[in-house]
Amino acid sequence: MKLWDKGEAVDKKMDAFTVGKDRIHDLVLGSYDCRASISHAKMLQSMNLLNESEVQQIIGTLHEIQTLIERGEFALEDCYEDIHSKLEDVLTKKHGALGKKIHTGRSRNDQVLVAFQLYIKDQIELQIDLIQKLFERLLELAKKHEKKILPGYTHMQVAMPSSFGLWFSAYAECLIDDVVLLAGAKKIANQNPLGSAAGYGTGFDIDRRFTMKELNFSDLRINPIAVQIGREKISKAVLDAIGSVGSTLSKFCFDICLYAGQEHQFIYLNDKITTGSSIMPHKKNPDIFELIRAKCNVLKASAHQLNLLCSNLPSGYHRDLQISKGMIIEAFDEVKTCIEMMIHSLDGIQIRDHIVEDSKYEHLFSVNTLESWVKKGMPFREAYQKMVRQIKNGTFNPNKNLNHSHIGSIGNLSLDLIRNKMKQCLD
Repeated sequence: MKLWDKGEAVDKKMDAFTVGKDRIHDLVLGSYDCRASISHAKMLQSMNLLNESEVQQIIGTLHEIQTLIERGEFALEDCYEDIHSKLEDVLTKKHGALGKKIHTGRSRNDQVLVAFQLYIKDQIELQIDLIQKLFERLLELAKKHEKKILPGYTHMQVAMPSSFGLWFSAYAECLIDDVVLLAGAKKIANQNPLGSAAGYGTGFDIDRRFTMKELNFSDLRINPIAVQIGREKISKAVLDAIGSVGSTLSKFCFDICLYAGQEHQFIYLNDKITTGSSIMPHKKNPDIFELIRAKCNVLKASAHQLNLLCSNLPSGYHRDLQISKGMIIEAFDEVKTCIEMMIHSLDGIQIRDHIVEDSKYEHLFSVNTLESWVKKGMPFREAYQKMVRQIKNGTFNPNKNLNHSHIGSIGNLSLDLIRNKMKQCLD
C-alpha cells in the first residue's frame, strides 16, 4: 500500500530502489508516528473535524500499535512503502472510513518530520544521560589518580610534567562542549513541524499550537517552507554534535592506545579488555579502543556526508532527504554503543607507577626548576638561558632538582569547577 497510490502498478525494481532501507528505519520511528497521530487526531476533534467517538477509536488502535512496536512485535511487510502507509491501512481496515480521515490537514512530509524530530529529542536526552555517566566516571578516576605523574608531550617530544588527574578530567571537561552542541541540536529540533503539510500549509483551519503543546515541543516552526528547509539544518546540527562526541572519544582512545604501548608504558590494560594474536603469544591488543576510535572517526565524517547530500537542493522537499533519516538513526546507535563501551572499559585501565624514573625524562622538570629561580627573583629570560646552558653542558641534575610540588595535579577545587560547569550546562 502507498498513500499516493493512483491505481496503477509500480515497477518492482523502481519500488525496491525508492523504498531503500525505509522499512528498517521506520520501525524505529513507528512509536513516535503513533504519538504524533494521536495528537493530530485530538487536534482534529478540537477543530470539529472528528467527533469524540471517532477520536477515541483512533487513539485506542494507535495505542495498541504503539505497544506492539515497542515490544518488537509489529511487522512492516514489503507490501507497505513505509510505517505511515501501514498505520493508515490498519486504521482503515479496523475502522473503515474513519481510518481514512486521520490524514486530514497533514502530508506525509510533516508526518515523517514530526516523528523524526520527536525521535531526535529523545535520543539526544539519552546520549546526554550516557555522557553524564562517562563524565562522572572520568572525574572519579581523575580524583583517584590526581597526584600520579604523567609525562606531558608536545610535538611528540617530552615536554612538562602532568598528571593522570589532569588527563582524565581534561576529557571530562571536553564532554561538556559535546553536551552544549547536543543541547543546541535539540533546541533546533524542538520546534513543531506538524501542520506544515507538504511544505506549503493546508487549507484546513488547524491549530498547530495544540499539537505543539500535546507533543511537548517548546516552540512552533512557523513558516511551512522553513519546516522543509529546517530538516536539513536539524540533521546537520545533530550530526555535528555527534561528530563532536566522536572527536572527544577518538582522541581519548588514541591516547589510551599510545600510552599502553611499550614505548610509553604509562598504563596497563588488563586481559579482560584486550585481545591477542593468533601467531604472537605475547600480544595484548587494545582492540576495543581502536574500534571506538575508528567508529568515532566515521561519525565525524557524517556531517560532511550530509553537507554533500544537501549541497545542491533548493527549498521544498526532495527525495534525497530520505537518505538523511538513516544517517541520523545509525549515527545515534553507533555513538551510543561507543559511549557505553568506553564506560565499560575504563575499569580495565591500570596506572603504572614510577614512570618518570626512566632516563628519557631527565629534563621533564626543567621548566619547574626554571620557574623556582624566577620566584626567587631571577628575571625569566635569564633563568631560561641558565637552564639552556645546564642542559647543553650536562650539569642539570634531574634527581637533585625534581620539584614534586608541581606535577599538574587537578585538585578538589578544579574538579568541583568542572562538575559545576557541566551542571550549569544541563540546567
